[in-house]
Formats: sequence, C-alpha cells, structure tokens
Amino acid sequence: MESIRVNPESVTRRFVEILSGWSADDALLLQQCRLLLLDGLAVAVAGADEPGPSILAALARRECPEGPARVIGKGFSTGVVQAARVNGAAMHVLDFEPMWNPPNHALSPLLPALLALGESREREGEPALGASMLRAIARGVEAQGRLRMSSGQFEPGKLTLHPPGIVGPLASALACAQFLGLDADRTTAAVSMAASRSGAVLANVGSMTKALHCGDGAANGLECALLAREGFTANEDAIGSPRGWGVAMFGQTFDPSHLTQPLETPRALSPGPSWKLFPSQFATHFVITAALAAREEAADADLGHHIRRVVLRTPVMPYIDRPKPVNGLDGKFSWQYTTAVALLDGHIDPDSFTDARRFAPDVAALLERVELVNDPAISGRLDQMHVDVTIELDSGRVVTCRCDAPLGSWTRPVPPERIRDKARGLLAPILGAETAALIDRTIMEEENFSVRALMALV
Repeated sequence: MESIRVNPESVTRRFVEILSGWSADDALLLQQCRLLLLDGLAVAVAGADEPGPSILAALARRECPEGPARVIGKGFSTGVVQAARVNGAAMHVLDFEPMWNPPNHALSPLLPALLALGESREREGEPALGASMLRAIARGVEAQGRLRMSSGQFEPGKLTLHPPGIVGPLASALACAQFLGLDADRTTAAVSMAASRSGAVLANVGSMTKALHCGDGAANGLECALLAREGFTANEDAIGSPRGWGVAMFGQTFDPSHLTQPLETPRALSPGPSWKLFPSQFATHFVITAALAAREEAADADLGHHIRRVVLRTPVMPYIDRPKPVNGLDGKFSWQYTTAVALLDGHIDPDSFTDARRFAPDVAALLERVELVNDPAISGRLDQMHVDVTIELDSGRVVTCRCDAPLGSWTRPVPPERIRDKARGLLAPILGAETAALIDRTIMEEENFSVRALMALV
C-alpha cells in the first residue's frame, strides 16, 4: 500500500490522534458500552420489520444477495456496507435508542457499521472481536460528542440539520478505521473522506428517510474506512479548513476547539446517554411523562370522554408542533399526538404509533381539543427544559402536571437493570425468552464475545 501523509497541524489530524491514542479501557466505560450495545441491538431487532428497513433490506437482497454481514431479522447476509445501512435504519426507525446532549442519536450511525465489520473480520478467521468493538463504540460516541459540541447548536429548536446524518459518518469512519487498526494518516483520510459523505435535512423528520440518515451514516463511514485502508485519499483537513465540514455545515457557530481538547471524562459516561423508555422523539418524553402523571391524578378510567381541553406549555420547537400528524410515524414527532395517546391509553409503546392508532376515533377527537402554547421563556436545551400539561375536565376540574426531566434522563437516571429489562422485553417477543436471555448474557457478562456468534442470534 502507498503511504498517505497528512499535515500534523490539521484539526482533523489532531482530532484523530487524540481519539486514536486513547486506550478506552476503563472498566466503568466498557460496562456502559456493553449496555449501549445491548440497547441498540434490541431496538434494531424490534425495528427490523418496520416498512422503511424492510424496503432497504429487500433492495440490499436484490443487489447483493450474499455477503459476510447479517441483516438483522431478515434471514440473509449481504455486503458489509449494505448491512450497515439496513441495520442502521432498523436501529433508528422506532426512535427508541438513547438520546445524547447536545442532541444526537449516537448509536445507529455507529454501531451497525462496527457489527458488520466485526462479523466480516471474524468470518475471515480473526479471533473474537467483542472487546475491541466495545472500545470502538467508546471512540465513536466520543467523536460524535465533540463534533456536536463544535457545531454550536445545542437546542433542538435551533438545529439546521439532523445531527446523526452530519456527525455520524465522521464518527463511524474514525471508529471503523481504528477497529481495522489503520494508522493515524489513513484514519485521518477516512474521516476527511466522510466529511463529504454527510448530510441530512430536517424536513425528512417524520418520514422513513429520517432513519435512513442513520443508516447512511453507518454505511458511509464504514465505506470511507475501507477505502482509506486501500489508499484512497481526501483533503488533509476536511473538517477544519476554510472550505471544510465545520464552516459548510455550521458557518460562524463552528468552534473547532472542541475537537482537540484533552480527553478527560468520556462522553459515554458524562453526560452519558439519556435512556429512552418511550419510542418517540426525545422532547416528547416530557409531555408524555406529564400527561401520564395528569392521567393518574385525574383517576378517571374513561378520561378520554371527559376531557374538555388540553393545554401544553412547551419550549419553542416548531418541528414537533404537529397538531395533525399525517400518519403514525409522524406522530412520534408531535407534542400534541404523544400527549393525546398518553392521556387516552396510559402508556406509550411501539403500537402507539401505528396508523390504526393515529386515526382511531378517540385519538382524532382528542387531538381537536389539544392546544399548544410555545413559551420562549422556557429553555429548549434538553438538560434544562420543562413542560406543563393541563387538562380541563367536563366537571370543571383542572389538573396541571409539570415534567422537568423524564425518567432515564441525565437528572433522573435509571439502574442498568432497567435497560436490560427493556432490551429483553423487546427481544423476547421476536426471538424468544431463551434467546433474549442469551443475548443479554453474551453482551453483559462475556469478557470477549464473538461478534459473529452474537449476530447469528439476531
């Protein structure tokens, strides 16, 4: 292979060197990465049969019917890049994976690439790579956190692009390059290459394409790492140059200093993930939590027939102000819809977002009585925001509940066992309780598990 030389003064090179030189072997960190792997894989299994991932899987099967990487839940293997794309979409389609701060979905544009790469390498005869993959997860999460900080966009309402489609490809490229054992020059080339493979418009939030942002992030980053391994080149500083990724994506708010700061507490631990206990856009978890509390306080088993009016007081977030979602999937991104279903059903799960539930008469009727008040005085930062849900009953009674943080978030953490229960609960109906328990034990308890054996279970 020809050597690749990169200017050591480039921001991209320094970013890569900091993360490449990090051992990422702290015991607490690795245990957190095991939990992230378990949660992400379970969510992907649960999302594999959704329409979007199913269409992507059918296309991959036609174009590459055989390969070294399994497509989750579909019974066939394909090329590593194709598998990363399909599995990335499956991991994101339910909007059930962890949220990060600043806002991002760090697992779905990263983990599927590492799973496909790990399985492929083990098929070629390499020993079990589970332990190495956990360290790659830590690096990919750290990379995305730094890239998100560099954007200067910390509130969901101020986002100009969908974060996992913007930072995911670069982090996937870096993590995959490290997983392959590439040197700093080739890793820098992979990351710079991925800077030209990123993009995701927020207009597609609420459609199948939102999950494709994550699938493309995983696939494009992995492909860039594979190309860099073969000697493919890119600008030596495609992140930090005047015409690079940072300025192109974020303009004057881009601050590259976040990329090159010394590594102290890993972002996988602090602030760490906010574990999702509802399969919907994260800010809606606030109104869901408040609505469930209001329902309990009202103590009315037939609440839907007695609500005269519902008032939501929220931060200004126009992209989840959707009074009449066009379908169930669109409802995942609606303050109004998630509130209505929580009040009517007393729970939120994947079935809450089917088209049948969206257009059920009781939901349609209650949506007409939900009013949204955007309050600019309320912070839109996920770690600082709050919402109020007020329900007015026909009896004249008024119930108001506030949510400052949903369960599982940074200030209301849940124990690891709660996340393991969530994962087993998603896996068991599809794979059986015995296989669900085996996946849990393999990831959480085996010191160095086989990626190939793990993927055979799903």
